Amino acid sequence: MKGQKADITKNNPSIKNLLVGMGWNTAAGVDVDFSAFLLRANGKTAGDQDLIFYSNPKDVSGSIQLASGNKRSFAGKVDTEQVLIAISDVPQAIERISFTLTIYDGEAKRQSFSSVNDAYIRVIDEGTGREILRYDLGKNFSIETAIVVGDLYRYNGEWKFNAIGSGYSGGLAALCNSFGIEVKADAPAPAPAPAPTPAPAPVKAPLIPPKPPAPVVPEPSNAPISLSKISLTKRGDVINLQKGAGSLGEIVVNLNWNQKKASTGFFGRSSGGVDLDVGCLFELKNGMKGSVQALGNSFGDFSRAPYVSLDGDDRTGSIKTGENLRINGNKVSEIKRIVIYAYIYEGATNWAEAAGIVTISQSGGPDIEVRMDEHNNRKGMCAIAMIENVNDQTFSIQRLVQYFSGHKELDEAYRWGLRWVQGSK
Repeated sequence: MKGQKADITKNNPSIKNLLVGMGWNTAAGVDVDFSAFLLRANGKTAGDQDLIFYSNPKDVSGSIQLASGNKRSFAGKVDTEQVLIAISDVPQAIERISFTLTIYDGEAKRQSFSSVNDAYIRVIDEGTGREILRYDLGKNFSIETAIVVGDLYRYNGEWKFNAIGSGYSGGLAALCNSFGIEVKADAPAPAPAPAPTPAPAPVKAPLIPPKPPAPVVPEPSNAPISLSKISLTKRGDVINLQKGAGSLGEIVVNLNWNQKKASTGFFGRSSGGVDLDVGCLFELKNGMKGSVQALGNSFGDFSRAPYVSLDGDDRTGSIKTGENLRINGNKVSEIKRIVIYAYIYEGATNWAEAAGIVTISQSGGPDIEVRMDEHNNRKGMCAIAMIENVNDQTFSIQRLVQYFSGHKELDEAYRWGLRWVQGSK
């Protein structure tokens, strides 16, 4: 299961060669690629040669290689991709082999793993044909274009397997950057012209060459689409923040909304003027729990626990930048989970008119947007997104958009266990 670790060689000392097989089914036109990253003790590759994929099917030692046209049937099934690993010959410098799946050109084609079914990975004793373990990924992905499926890694002189199952945006290029491989972007295609004459001098091929052309129906757009923003549109949609070469850095959670300006009617009564506020519940790994919000003047702290801070209180919705929660991504290993919420402090409970939008921004990755487009005007608080720690390396973002009558009811729904009293700003 996801997150579970299992011994490979400790209880099977006679194993000499492993076969790692992966399989999946896709909708028409969705092209899934398999890759394996050979990682050193620092969690990075030593260079381009440590990426095993369709253009580089074997490592320099020859101990790790794609089966390609020599795939075999095990337990009555031939896997879509198979990797042969002579475990005793794997160079000592390689501490971990990370197996991944990516959607080819997924960002440009607006394709994702929501169109991929029955994905699995299995580890087989190549000598006996016995399946040692199997991990089925299930339907846990929706908008991701890259998945780190699992790791084969050394531990106390033995090999173990870790079922990871974490999805990311950015496809193979993003994973390459995360694991220390520089990806060369292809130059924009020029206007139709005769094919250029190849230069006589040798030219280094790009790291990820385009696949051989195949007959396709022309796209209505003349240029690929740049997907700079990802929208979580259905309750339960989950995506992980992109891991860069360094730390996660600052993560900004922005709340913005539209509203009619407050107006004064007969007898001095005002209408409109909704005060929509952003806040969060936080839980750290050390057990510390609490909230960050303008109500009660609990503005938090970015550099010290809880590593979450609120930088303003927009009471009109007219400030262009809205309200921001800032999360210190450098402290990901100390943060267990965060629930982002919005509440109407003043004004009529009219979520449709407020049209609240929360945007989660991270340097180097696309913005993640959650719109409060499911409304319940009988309740004045909305849980928007759950942010959870993933292996102390990144955060997952899950759409919630669920309404509650107040802080206490929201607390109980997500089992925070805080005691609440009436507060004011």
